[in-house]
Amino acid sequence: MRKNILFCLYDMEIGGIERSLINMLEKFDYEKYHVELLIFEHKGEFMNLIPKPVNILPEIAPYTVFRKPITQCIKEGHTATSLIRIMVKYASFVKAKKNKLKEGSAYIQMQLAVKYSSYVLPKLKKEYDLAISYAWPHDIVANNISAHKKMAWIHTDYGSLEVDRKVDLAAWKKFDYIASVSEECSRSFLSVYPSLNEKVRLIENITSPEFISRMSKSEQANVIKDSDFNLISVGRYSYVKGFDMAIKALKILHDKGYPEIKWYVVGYGGQEEELKELIIENKLEKSFILLGKKENPYPYIRSSDIYVQPSRYEGKAVTVTEAKILGKPIIITSYPTASSQINHNVDGMICDMSPQGLADAIETLYLDPQLRATFVTHLEGQEYLNSNELDKLYEIV
Repeated sequence: MRKNILFCLYDMEIGGIERSLINMLEKFDYEKYHVELLIFEHKGEFMNLIPKPVNILPEIAPYTVFRKPITQCIKEGHTATSLIRIMVKYASFVKAKKNKLKEGSAYIQMQLAVKYSSYVLPKLKKEYDLAISYAWPHDIVANNISAHKKMAWIHTDYGSLEVDRKVDLAAWKKFDYIASVSEECSRSFLSVYPSLNEKVRLIENITSPEFISRMSKSEQANVIKDSDFNLISVGRYSYVKGFDMAIKALKILHDKGYPEIKWYVVGYGGQEEELKELIIENKLEKSFILLGKKENPYPYIRSSDIYVQPSRYEGKAVTVTEAKILGKPIIITSYPTASSQINHNVDGMICDMSPQGLADAIETLYLDPQLRATFVTHLEGQEYLNSNELDKLYEIV
């Protein structure tokens, strides 16, 4: 008899977490496991990529509230959760101001909204062998799903998140297992919550080199010209991803006499207008190009000369691994978990987390084609297929 597994997350908008879930579901053993997917709001380009054997549960209207404007939620009749969101918006603002949080109240607001909303949202009637909360915050699975075992996932450098740690710890304690995508993520998480050491299990993001290689050839990234030297980045337009530093880095490079260097970014997010203003301010309209959402970013990575990850923090960036699979020289900033993905000066470069640090690393690789070739040769000799990571999940079930 097949075991029943439930995965939960908000939506299937384009993002690293969503892409890593698709990769995992592609490799699942559906003869032994019946997999269901609870998506709070049925939207996003990746909805079409969910493998057919997965049973997508019907959308539950009260669960769709978290990423909608509060005014829209009120019009749709979600009174209780709307009132909760209004109250926690004020509470999180006060807390953020008091603690001088760099990223404001966004994380605490989401954290408290999900926690208190879980108490008024309907509970699922079915009981599962394993219920997995695939995206933080994890209160919905903790409080509203019945399962013999529960697991929550860590995808980021937890030591860098500005959250209410007392509230957060209470949620983590409700899980039997905590899956971490890298050793560095585990260390960062346990530096904050050492009491949870026995729950943490390393389960790396599943990669599919064949799929990525095939998709990279499925369309042409015509916007990227061979006559230029092209950088590519993929990620949400947010403070965390550091694209503001990238714009300033490209300005430094142009001022040093490298106008042929162009930088393309595949992504979307709340910082888009701010980034556009910064691009105009630095007169980079024709050189720093926001490509917007792309369901398939791989042709753009394939057409580039260097992949750059200018993040302020990451867990284990899916796109960095994908750039490796496509054999691209890589530059990443020195966020705490950077060494889990790049061996400095072996398969890429780890640079200082600043516009100048990015500019210096890009200039070095631009002027040294032999070093770029060395990185590519090393990357092409590596094995990236790791579907055996799923065995760790099967053992838990």
